[in-house]
Amino acid sequence: MSQDVPARASHVGLARATLGGLRTARGAAGRTLLATGAIALGVALGFAVALINHTAVAEFAAGLATLSGDADLTVQGGRTGFAEALYPTLSRDPAIAVASPVLQLDATLPGRDRTLPLVGLDVLRAAAVTPALVGVGEDRFDTLRPDAVFLSAAASAWLGVSRGGTIDVQSGLGLVTLRVAGSVPADPGAVVGVMDIAGLQDAFDRVGRLTRIDLRLRPGFDVAATSARLAGTLPPGIAAVAPAASLESTARLTRAYRVNLDVLALVALFTGALLVYSTQSLAVQRRQAPFALMRSLGLTRGSLVRMIVGEGAVLGIVGSGAGLLAGYAIAAVATRWFGVDLGAGFFRGRVPGVVMDAPAALLFGTAGIVAAMAGSYGPARAAAAMAPAAALKSGVPALSPGTHPALGIAAFALGVALIPLPPVRGLPLFGYASIALLLIGTLQGLPALATLLLGWVPAPRSPPAALALAQLRHTPAQVRLCLAAIVAAVSLMSAMTVMVASFRGSLDTWLGQVLPADLYVRAGGGGDTAFLAPDTRRAIAALEGVERAEFVRATALALEPDAPRVALLARDIDPGAPERRLPLVGAQVAARTGGAPPAWISESVADRRGWRTGQAIILPIEERMIPFTVAGIWRDYARQQGAIVIERTVYAAMTGDARVTDAALWLRAGASRDHVRRAVEALAGADRVELATPGELRELSLRIFDRTFAVTYALEAVAVLIGLSGLSSAFGAQVLARRREFGVLRHLGATKRQIGAMLAVEGLALAALGVLVGMLLGFVIALILVHVVNRQSFHWSMDLIVPFGPLAALAAALVGLATLTAWLAGRRAMTDDAVRAVKDDW
Repeated sequence: MSQDVPARASHVGLARATLGGLRTARGAAGRTLLATGAIALGVALGFAVALINHTAVAEFAAGLATLSGDADLTVQGGRTGFAEALYPTLSRDPAIAVASPVLQLDATLPGRDRTLPLVGLDVLRAAAVTPALVGVGEDRFDTLRPDAVFLSAAASAWLGVSRGGTIDVQSGLGLVTLRVAGSVPADPGAVVGVMDIAGLQDAFDRVGRLTRIDLRLRPGFDVAATSARLAGTLPPGIAAVAPAASLESTARLTRAYRVNLDVLALVALFTGALLVYSTQSLAVQRRQAPFALMRSLGLTRGSLVRMIVGEGAVLGIVGSGAGLLAGYAIAAVATRWFGVDLGAGFFRGRVPGVVMDAPAALLFGTAGIVAAMAGSYGPARAAAAMAPAAALKSGVPALSPGTHPALGIAAFALGVALIPLPPVRGLPLFGYASIALLLIGTLQGLPALATLLLGWVPAPRSPPAALALAQLRHTPAQVRLCLAAIVAAVSLMSAMTVMVASFRGSLDTWLGQVLPADLYVRAGGGGDTAFLAPDTRRAIAALEGVERAEFVRATALALEPDAPRVALLARDIDPGAPERRLPLVGAQVAARTGGAPPAWISESVADRRGWRTGQAIILPIEERMIPFTVAGIWRDYARQQGAIVIERTVYAAMTGDARVTDAALWLRAGASRDHVRRAVEALAGADRVELATPGELRELSLRIFDRTFAVTYALEAVAVLIGLSGLSSAFGAQVLARRREFGVLRHLGATKRQIGAMLAVEGLALAALGVLVGMLLGFVIALILVHVVNRQSFHWSMDLIVPFGPLAALAAALVGLATLTAWLAGRRAMTDDAVRAVKDDW
């Protein structure tokens, strides 16, 4: 034991003596900083996504705990709710101790860009189930008065009103003024208002309707068993579920977004590991002679590997630490400015505040360190494999990373085989694995691929070019060392470019198909209390300048008790020509006279439910199971949870609900759009409706798209920088190892200009080869992203759009920059004295 201590101390001393290699070599500080930054970027992105999601779930759980209180089960249905006649039936059930009826509406507030959740309660029942929602004021009877509302602290702060003030809520196109009678002791972050249930029903035309019933069971009754028993007695489309099911279903809805962002973080970590690999290769190359000396003095190969990998661990620790801090800052900014719903509208009505997630910090911090250590392992193994005598003799021998072409072929083949496999629990895990295997297989096969491609190049007449080509043909392993980072960066960059261009182009085309009218009108800004009554609808259609008007009633159905609701769009549509209003994909069937009415389902509904064109389906509408026939499947980029379109006249006949929420207006030839806009505002009230032209909606949608994908554009730029830096580091390592070669060439009469030209040709050839292979691999990855990952994640299809112009410009710029980078990396070798360069052979 005592003998091991001096040995370990000596190893630590040797490590300290050589650790400065990353800092003292010229240009190494910048490369080290960039490699550390790449690790930090991956950690920051992954940790920020984890924090935002953790905060969202925590906030939603807190709000759910407030809204559900001590309820064991919640009876709920579609967005329009159900008849309150179900309430007394449940109250008499022997398993139920307390049943609390609830009417919850998203109230539209004129002049506000978001809705206020209004909860109507029977205060006597709610006190036993959801006491945190019982209003607190000066007059206890205000809880029973129809014009009184109690606001949470967050709602009061948002609206800027306190006890004694008033708020105006839109009902149809009219206003209902509510008096703020006090507060509710709800979760501090919850934005909610509470009223007497009868007052809420009367004020917003919901008499006889409930949206849920909170149940507290008697002791001894099992929650799951009671839920299963009630399922057989409840009307269609209504289910009794545990409150936690709402949290789980909402979390599942955001999972695809989170996983895709996490994959971007892993991509950043992977490219960071490649940059560490290149940086460490150059650093190790510069220190081969000292390493050889230490090996001669007794340092074992294992100790040398551990020492170099330890240097990588230092990079990883610094990068991970910076990444965790940056990730927290990104999450704080994102939740403050964009909310905790990742921009998707899943967690509305919450005041964001970042909630720390220690397991996520440990996970992503460890991932950053492991990535840096993995990037250092290859150079460490290559350095340890070098014979000390040869290294001492030649000074700076070339590293020879191992090549495994068979492994590369196997990885590529397995990646191809995984492409058609189905998703796992709704996630394209095999698609991600396929991309990773294709990338790994290509990197492993680079030497053989480079030999093949360079063999097709005719021998140039210029001596420098001929020497450059011969050098590349006879050192395929060194070619892989130089190309690994740039191939990975270019492939991922080009794949993301094609995917984003395909998505944006498909979205643009889709907007043109779904926005054919001249002017669009929406009651309020959405919500449950704003609508266009039948008389208003007729008045809008009769306005001067309006040739034709079509209307939509937007609501939602609960197709499964533990899944998010599916949008139901009852709209004016010609069953004989639905393609005029819907972007249909695939075949369609004509509705049969006297048969079930047609329904057109979105791709998301088709994928999730397994429904196909021509199939007979049953939809739960107004507590009845109504048969429909799937007349077609359409593309919908607006609703990830899915949407179903039926004829508005059919919906009105089934439900008796003739109200609409949206209108599309076609104008007569020569009619002024501004004149019609002003006429609609005069009729409905300028602050009671939202009006927009197709161009305005298209511009807004594309602006939101570009903002959403801003992180992708940034990562593409970082990928290019990483690829160029990796080429610079690897090429610099090769040039350093070839100083004797340059010295011999100088003795034989070659000029510095000729050596520079040779290096420039090598850089050009490497860059062109890397960009070519990267672009080809990127196209394959793009196909997987567009047709597999995107479809399995979000359940919508896209048209493949390849932006040849931008890709060609990027390729040309990359080749030029990489050539310049390679020449600059080798410039130092051209300044070495020829005699000193070959003195090791004397």
